[in-house]
Amino acid sequence: MDLSNLKPAEGSVNNNSKRIGRGQGSGKGGTATRGHKGAKSRSGYSRKIGFEGGQMPLQRRVPKFGFTNINRKEYQGINLDVIQELVDGKKIKDSLDFNSIIELRLARKNELVKILGRGELKAKIKVSAHKFTATAKNAIEAAGGEVVIL
Repeated sequence: MDLSNLKPAEGSVNNNSKRIGRGQGSGKGGTATRGHKGAKSRSGYSRKIGFEGGQMPLQRRVPKFGFTNINRKEYQGINLDVIQELVDGKKIKDSLDFNSIIELRLARKNELVKILGRGELKAKIKVSAHKFTATAKNAIEAAGGEVVIL
């Protein structure tokens, strides 16, 4: 290494030679590359999100309809035929509680679980969940099982 091949470290030198707003003699004084007048030429300008230059913004042009109930509860549904498959596959023996539902990845830990009535249940099993449909409850009890509402 000698004086002929010295270079600054990568990224250490900012090669932006435009010194903006430093007087008329620089050639970049006056409007300082901002153009004449208008909101963008002023200091402190920040455009609102969704602003389209005065044109009616998309979020105001698009029609809005419907209703969102803020008190709605979402349930993760588990059908009886899924429970029967787990019994047949020896994944559950005599009870299906919330912890085993999570371990079997039928629901996540923060979800509410609802047992639904599709399919049929032959096994005598104790099922714990947040909600049951009437058909699911009847089918579980008809098979000799027990229903526990969390």
